[in-house]
Amino acid sequence: MSQTEQLQSGGDSFAALFEAQMAGGDLGREGEIVSGTVVKVHRDQVVVDIGGKSEGVIALSEFADATGQVEVKAGDKVDVFIEARENDDGLVTLSKEKADKMKVWDEISSACERDELIEGTISQRVKGGLSVTIRGGVKAFLPGSQVDLRPIRNLDKLIGQTYQFKVIKFNKKRGNIVLSRRVLLEKERDEMKASTLANLEEGKIVKGVIKNITEYGAFVDLGGIDGLLHITDMSWGRVNHPSELFQVGDEVTVKVLKYNPETERVSLGLKQTQDDPWHHAEEAYPAGKRVRGKVMSIADYGAFIELEPGVEGLVHVSEMSWTRKVKKPQQILEVGQELECQVLEVDAKAKRISLGLKQLEPDPWTLFTDKYKPGDKVTGKVRSLTDYGAFVGIEEGVDGMVHKSDLSWTVKVNTPGDLVHKGDDVEAIILSINHDEKKVSLGVKQLYDDPWARLVYDYPGGTFVEAKILSACEYGIFVELRPGVEGMINIHNPEEANAVKRGDMAQVEVTMVDPVDRRVSVAFKAEGADEARAAVETTEPTAKTEGGERASVAPKAPKAPKKPKESMPPPAKAGSTLGDLIKQKLGDKLGLTGGDEKK
Repeated sequence: MSQTEQLQSGGDSFAALFEAQMAGGDLGREGEIVSGTVVKVHRDQVVVDIGGKSEGVIALSEFADATGQVEVKAGDKVDVFIEARENDDGLVTLSKEKADKMKVWDEISSACERDELIEGTISQRVKGGLSVTIRGGVKAFLPGSQVDLRPIRNLDKLIGQTYQFKVIKFNKKRGNIVLSRRVLLEKERDEMKASTLANLEEGKIVKGVIKNITEYGAFVDLGGIDGLLHITDMSWGRVNHPSELFQVGDEVTVKVLKYNPETERVSLGLKQTQDDPWHHAEEAYPAGKRVRGKVMSIADYGAFIELEPGVEGLVHVSEMSWTRKVKKPQQILEVGQELECQVLEVDAKAKRISLGLKQLEPDPWTLFTDKYKPGDKVTGKVRSLTDYGAFVGIEEGVDGMVHKSDLSWTVKVNTPGDLVHKGDDVEAIILSINHDEKKVSLGVKQLYDDPWARLVYDYPGGTFVEAKILSACEYGIFVELRPGVEGMINIHNPEEANAVKRGDMAQVEVTMVDPVDRRVSVAFKAEGADEARAAVETTEPTAKTEGGERASVAPKAPKAPKKPKESMPPPAKAGSTLGDLIKQKLGDKLGLTGGDEKK
């Protein structure tokens, strides 16, 4: 085998071959590498003397370094590759680049045999991995699976980075070199892991790097071994997602909570490296103290306020307002809002703090009790009605209740809505104040003296008065005869209630005063009622006196009109009674005549 074949096959090193050439006096043949001396440097060529009065030319560009700079001068020694013997001009064709590459391949081959590492720079991304430039500009292939311990999605970010690599495949004839960085990383990891495990124990404080983040926690690289930092062990405060606190690559100082040498599983804690804030909660947040916090979350029953990382208090819906009935906290609060509140109660063992918002304002009940006492007169609007009474707003945040039995002396009220309506302005007397239950009892009829001592004398049957329409319902119309005295007109058709208007004045007749049931019955005054009364009085027979003279008999009070039957009577005729006249009035008012009836 020739020396050239030996060089191309990689069997001998360049140095050994060059020494053999010099010893045999052979200055080189085509395909061989020889040593020469730079004779001249022209504009685009370099003349090199390779001995034996033989000179060759090399393109000046072959002397450029990695940055493109050319540094060559006469007298420099250089290894060249003989491409062709002397031409017609007596010059030999030489190549510095080919000589460099052959030397590099020889060095790479030797490195592979000695299991040495090779330094290279990632130059570009290619199919299946990356291209790496190693010694002398030789290109090698780095598969994607051999880049790192874990798959890397964005390989482009590695371009331009210089690393140490291990040659895992080498073929000089095909010019194929395959590298691996993962092999080195695995070796380093194993060495670090052995060192870490040797010093790892529960309770120890260690440092690590966030390697991966999940919904339930973060994996921390402790040095060849990963530990799990669960989301519940990241902070004493509320953490919705680990990404709120960490990013991949962050350095952390954690505490080893659990370590299983057999499974090599490690549980870590970050909050355990800090004091539990609940240890000083009772001293920091005494009852009655005003504090500021941030709304962290809202539930149907209240809002959780963060006072400091790890310490949250609850503002219950019942503690949000004195005057508003808060059904949902979202009506007045929102997540992220900062607010001031007052500490109501602290239970450090149960890790609970009760907070209040309404306590920042004066208690309306205290203001009310300082201002009013039983027997005082108050004025307010009817806020709501129930079957048993009406609730009246006295002061902001304080309501009083008027029981239906305390609305009137003279009317038997079935429901409060018979006499009052929502929004009405009413006057009342404070009957009692229940401080324990914060309840106020009111009375409207107590504004007046009990009229029953004189009603039977003031309103004998048949008395006509002008009354004010108070309200109407399906069974009657309520009127006010005078302040504190009400009466009811019985009706049998709902249309009659629609024919009157609240606040209107109407002429009515008191038909009955019942002191037993404490009830006053009235009826609308019929047309011609005064004339009918006069006719009755003039036709009433006189009684004889002892002297034989006749005296007028006091007229009897007209009887209350009888309830109409299935149909209204025809219009009153001459000589009709007072009851007939009243029935006729009701018939005209309802639009009924003759035998017609309106049901």
